[in-house]
Amino acid sequence: MLTKIHPKLPMRNLSNTKDFYFKIGFENCGVVDYEEYLMLKKDDIEIHFFLFENLNPNENYGMVYIRTGDIDGLYKNFTESKIEIHRNGKLEMKPWGIREFSILDPDYNLLTFGEHRD
Repeated sequence: MLTKIHPKLPMRNLSNTKDFYFKIGFENCGVVDYEEYLMLKKDDIEIHFFLFENLNPNENYGMVYIRTGDIDGLYKNFTESKIEIHRNGKLEMKPWGIREFSILDPDYNLLTFGEHRD
């Protein structure tokens, strides 16, 4: 039986990644700091990051889709916190019945947030 998934995404700089994700509400996962690995969590979501200093952000295809129970509140929180919404990922109802939006982290990992609407 599968119970959880913890995606691993590339990062060029641990401090920059940590600062960005702290700004959107994530916190450290655990008490151990690793030099080349980062584990962050928010609510029931956990994302891991591995150091990839030579990553070209324009060639990064890292993506995570995160479900939420309050897409409008999350969107409002991000915009009020000056988190840039992806130009092709504005908050909207998609034809498949999901209200969603997207952001890019400092390494161009795409985070899409969605809430199912009946």
